[in-house]
Amino acid sequence: MRSIAQTFAFSLGIAATTIFLIMVAIFVSRYPVEEREFRACRVVAAVLDRATVIDGQNLTVRPTPALEELKADSPNLWYVVSVGDLVSEYGSEHRPQLPFAFPYRGPVGLSVFSTPDQNSTFCLAVAQRGALRLTTMVGEPQVRFGRLARSFLARSFSSILVVALAFAATVAIGSALAARFVSRGIERVARRALAIDPSAPQGLISLSEVPRELKPLVEALNRAFGEIDAYIRMQRRFLGNAAHQLRTPLTLLRAKVEDVPEPALKAELVRDIRRLTSLVSAMLDLARLQNHTIEKRPIDLAQITLDVLADFGPSALDAGIELALEQAEKGPLLVQGVDAAIRSALANLVGNALIHAHGARRIVATLGRDGISIDDDGAGLPDGVEHGLTEPFQTGNTAGDGAGLGLSIVREIMAAHGGELVISSTPGRGTSMSLRFPIAAAPTRSPQVDLQAG
Repeated sequence: MRSIAQTFAFSLGIAATTIFLIMVAIFVSRYPVEEREFRACRVVAAVLDRATVIDGQNLTVRPTPALEELKADSPNLWYVVSVGDLVSEYGSEHRPQLPFAFPYRGPVGLSVFSTPDQNSTFCLAVAQRGALRLTTMVGEPQVRFGRLARSFLARSFSSILVVALAFAATVAIGSALAARFVSRGIERVARRALAIDPSAPQGLISLSEVPRELKPLVEALNRAFGEIDAYIRMQRRFLGNAAHQLRTPLTLLRAKVEDVPEPALKAELVRDIRRLTSLVSAMLDLARLQNHTIEKRPIDLAQITLDVLADFGPSALDAGIELALEQAEKGPLLVQGVDAAIRSALANLVGNALIHAHGARRIVATLGRDGISIDDDGAGLPDGVEHGLTEPFQTGNTAGDGAGLGLSIVREIMAAHGGELVISSTPGRGTSMSLRFPIAAAPTRSPQVDLQAG
């Protein structure tokens, strides 16, 4: 669909051009009588001039199509054409008494005169043909409007063109300014809408900031934002309440499981209760992150990474996987954030790599200027799976282990820190999960540090 500005300018241009042409037609058709007589005189003189042939001592007025048309339209037409003593006359029975004698000796030019009895007018045209002077007197001509218009346009083309260009320029500038005003109003609405946080769309677009024509659209947007905000609040409230209400029954259930006499059944029930407890804890963490703002302060990402890798050392040793830390630059790597939240996010990534990186022998945490990435050399993920892993209750583990909330919580943590979680994977070559922060600084490089699992 064409843009509003283009459509507006195009439509206004067509309308303005049509109006201009209508105005020109009305102007020509409503010419003052004197002007119309003068224009008719000019047209008839031109017709007779082209029809007149002077050959030696003969003067002939040829029956050209234009002259025959003029005769057919003018039943009382008369004219006298003379060159010196040579005279050709038509319609003498309609010719009144003239105030000039032949041959006419007046100056070259074109004029309209009244007859001596003041009952009619006639046209006098004198033109120079080399050494000869052609004189034409015409009365009672009826010239068609088309010929008058063509004559007017032909003689006034340059003036009309200048006026038309000025008119077109005025219309173009006016339409451009009007279209710009409309487009700027739309841009303001779009910028205001884009500034609203999708996860908490409480902001409304002020109606005073937009043109009157856009107010229905803005009112609809504000209503939609209000409904979305109410739905998100209700969803988060339900998530938090449900998780909170489930904790007490799970605690009681765990106590009752201790009394189960059969060891195999008891172990299976304990495992299931642990999974449910993990799911409830993750739901509570997600609800807290979504419903509360965080207070950020400078924290050392390098130290946090070292601590998290040390915590997972025993688990990595049991799984036969090597943990390693690679730091591009020496010294602390400061980011703005919450220590506990960043530790939780990083622990989620390392724990995911240990559990889900099938066939992995090595997991490397790489610190860089924009954050940290956790890379494994496992089997990787199927094509397209990584795009849905950050949605709640989505998991890439086909065995069904895990609640599917870990990466969703990591995403929320990074969003709260103004950063992002980036996942990339190549089947057969491993997976990389990165925490990217808006600000990260580290001054100097340092050699690789390896943490051997064990």
